[in-house]
Amino acid sequence: MSQYQAVKGTRDIFPEEATQWKYVERVVHTLASLYGFSEIRVPVFEYTELFQRGIGSTTDIVGKEMFSFQPDPKGRSLTLRPEMTAGVMRAALQKNLLSLAPVHKLYYIGELFRKERPQAGRQRQFSQFGSELIGVSSPAAVAEVITLMMHVFESLGLRGLKLRINTLGDGADRARYREALQAYFAPFHEILDDASKERLEKNPLRILDSKNPAMQELVDGAPRLYDYLNGSSLQDFEKVLFYLAERNIAYDIDHRLVRGLDYYSHTAFEVTSSELGAQDAIGGGGRYDGLARELGSTADVPASGFAVGMERLLITMEKQGLFAALNSPGPQVSIVLQQQDLLDHALQIAWRLRKAGIKTEIDLAARSMKAQMREANRIRASYALFVGTAEYTTGNYTLKNLATSEQRTLSLDAVLQILHEPAARELLE
Repeated sequence: MSQYQAVKGTRDIFPEEATQWKYVERVVHTLASLYGFSEIRVPVFEYTELFQRGIGSTTDIVGKEMFSFQPDPKGRSLTLRPEMTAGVMRAALQKNLLSLAPVHKLYYIGELFRKERPQAGRQRQFSQFGSELIGVSSPAAVAEVITLMMHVFESLGLRGLKLRINTLGDGADRARYREALQAYFAPFHEILDDASKERLEKNPLRILDSKNPAMQELVDGAPRLYDYLNGSSLQDFEKVLFYLAERNIAYDIDHRLVRGLDYYSHTAFEVTSSELGAQDAIGGGGRYDGLARELGSTADVPASGFAVGMERLLITMEKQGLFAALNSPGPQVSIVLQQQDLLDHALQIAWRLRKAGIKTEIDLAARSMKAQMREANRIRASYALFVGTAEYTTGNYTLKNLATSEQRTLSLDAVLQILHEPAARELLE
């Protein structure tokens, strides 16, 4: 037992679970490509002010949850990325991508870091996959990113997910709504919790995000943003809903679903799973036309996207039994060495099999034949290939089907042919 333990809020991912991660990642890569999204990889840390401007100084992430440090000789603070969107937009602006083409469809899979209280599905080092569609944010574009996200969930076999969706309107809509919220909550100032009191002046929309049960009745009685939308905003939202209905994507309109930052506009959405308990959000996103200007652009850049928490996704899949059939396939061949002085010869055979694309395992611990056979069965090898003095002398090797116990003696070339040709392989199966 090591005297060292994993840092609190981090975890090790061992081979069996890594197989599950790789499976999800393959689905993400395949479907993102199908929708025309290309992968982007951005640095794991950025200048702190990028997140202060890109996430918002009044958010809990910036105020309490960022891992920041100052190794820069000029004294500039750096931060391990707590989210991906700001970094992706920074990269797009720095590269001036929109001068190369009017629209860019980007996706990512990456590690993130937040000083959160560790719990199921929430770690201080965690992973997300997501997409950012930059250059257009029409209802069709917003529906595109939602459709991609829901297609991933569907392909993974997830059941019982709920898509919650709302509209935040435009800047003028939200300005009217902020005034209405402040007027509504002001008489209740004494019973507001500390976080809500702070938000009342700076960002009253974030009061609607309160997870304090004592605040829920008060929040439920608050005005709805929907009632402060202009006609154009309503039409925009209705068009998004039209596209979702056309694709048979079920949704619930949730008038309490908001984004507290000014650069978000119009559609916001979130996907929840009943498998996750109180912290039930598995992913979400929205439209953020104003982010580029917050990061120094001279004009707004239309954009929308989503992010999905990998840990929460995997927990949901595990609870729904979606990994039951996802066993990592064992080696096609396990070489069983009959005499240890033939190890060099057996290693050369293993090399030839692997060069031919055949997954091969060989014992390196000098165990007995009986122990080697037990190991071959434990790792679910399909075949055992025996190497002994007779095989070394004649160049013919015994290939045993471990499922049927049927075996044949063949040259190595014949073994290679059998393992590569389905019709010949069926003779042993």
